[in-house]
Amino acid sequence: MARKKKKTTNIIDAINEVAETKYLEYDVVADALRFAANKAFIKFLNGGDDALTRIHLNEDSDEIEMYHQKQVVDQVEDDFLQIDVNDENVKKLELNVDDIYEVKYTMEDFSQVNFSSFASIFQQQIRELEKQALFEMYEEKMEEMITGVVESSDAHGTNIKVGSTNQTLFLPRRNHIGNETFETGDAINVYVVNVENRPRGAQINISRSHEGFLRRILEQEIVEIYDGTVIIANIAREAGSRSKVAVYSLNPDVDATGACIGPNGTRIQKVVSRLGNASPAEKIDVVTYYDNPALYIVEALRPAKVIGLNMNEETKEVIAVVNNGDSSVAIGRRGVNVRLAAKLTGWHIDIKELDEAHESAISMQYVSDIIQAAEQEEEQRQRQLALDAYIASIPKTEKDEIPADFVAPYEEDDFYEYDDHYEDDYVEDYEVDYEDEHVDDVEEEPVIREIKTIKTLEQLESELEKDKQKESGQPRKKQRREQKEDDVEEEIDTPTPAAPRMEIYTEEELAEIEAAESEYEEEYDEDEYEEYDHLYDEDPDDWF
Repeated sequence: MARKKKKTTNIIDAINEVAETKYLEYDVVADALRFAANKAFIKFLNGGDDALTRIHLNEDSDEIEMYHQKQVVDQVEDDFLQIDVNDENVKKLELNVDDIYEVKYTMEDFSQVNFSSFASIFQQQIRELEKQALFEMYEEKMEEMITGVVESSDAHGTNIKVGSTNQTLFLPRRNHIGNETFETGDAINVYVVNVENRPRGAQINISRSHEGFLRRILEQEIVEIYDGTVIIANIAREAGSRSKVAVYSLNPDVDATGACIGPNGTRIQKVVSRLGNASPAEKIDVVTYYDNPALYIVEALRPAKVIGLNMNEETKEVIAVVNNGDSSVAIGRRGVNVRLAAKLTGWHIDIKELDEAHESAISMQYVSDIIQAAEQEEEQRQRQLALDAYIASIPKTEKDEIPADFVAPYEEDDFYEYDDHYEDDYVEDYEVDYEDEHVDDVEEEPVIREIKTIKTLEQLESELEKDKQKESGQPRKKQRREQKEDDVEEEIDTPTPAAPRMEIYTEEELAEIEAAESEYEEEYDEDEYEEYDHLYDEDPDDWF
């Protein structure tokens, strides 16, 4: 079954045509048409800008319907904005208070003046929409490369048609690369510097001499720059004459300058070939970027060879000393080399030859010393990085979570229960006035001990036997237990830090020791010592 074709009218055709030619959306053009009709209709009513109106694009009747609206009220105060509820037309429509009463008009009711006003407003709206659309389109392309076709070119500049809209952009002569020329129909690349939204429309500034133009070409021609391995730190450029590009590599195995220059300079020559047909061709110096300002300045002045620097960190001024006869290379043709180096580094650079520096008594730091210090610093940095990497490679130990109510284990022998009965023995300290109180010395009565004299051997043996019985009558086990209890009390009174202790004997071990001692005493024989008995009968003075 054939698909039913949508009916088109002059209004729809007109809107579509404008939308296609101006590269606008259908709804945007339709809104512009309603806006123009409303403005012209208000002028037609000649009642003021506060008129209540409604515009309807009737595609079925192919008419632009315009309605003058009035509010239904009990008492009319302004007949341009209001209508009485008792009006016959209101009653026919059965409208109530606060309802809207409408009077319909069409373009046929317009005079020639009204219609011309409508057409003029509509065209103005379309122009504004074009400007806004153009601004939004190129705002997204700022700092990007776009392609166009040369429409015309003269001494003032070149007109270029770009994009699907065939929008004509103007490239001023000052933004050309040197003395390059173009023919009508030539394909051309330009760099969108910025877009300005001005009252007369969007101002799109394009250039081929901008540093960004060279940056985009380098990204297209050098794969290491495109993929981010090599980074462009800065570009200083005098288009058509010379440019300096400072680069560095994120990969230590990739030489940044070598990647840009290529084998036998093939890569950089491709870049130069895309910088127009000016003669002579623009030269490009690719230098290494350094964080160290001194090394960066030395590198930026290439192809000149700098032997020493006198730097002022506060004013960012530097005197670069070169060998005698090399100042022309360092300065460059018309000063282009030193200007670009200053622009690239951000330092004001003054060039002096070695003899001139000595005559002016200029102190300088030799480049060889700067390089050596930088190498040592880099070596130290690499060591630190290696250390950090090693530390980072050590796996972290996972600690088990300890419960909040966890109690650490302890040895029972080292634990002493707190005895609260000592709290009752606490005596509060107080000061004693030794000057006011006098304590009489108390003489202790001497203890008189009676020493018994044993005259005979029989009496001596009898006394020894009694002492032996007394000792045997007191159990050793009980004595040892009392001693142990005294030791415990002493430890409680004056706690001391834990120290190595002798092993405590068990009950069984103590019993074995006592049995051994008893066995020794039983084996004791007094008859073995009878030969010494005569000594007790003699006078001690006779021994000597």
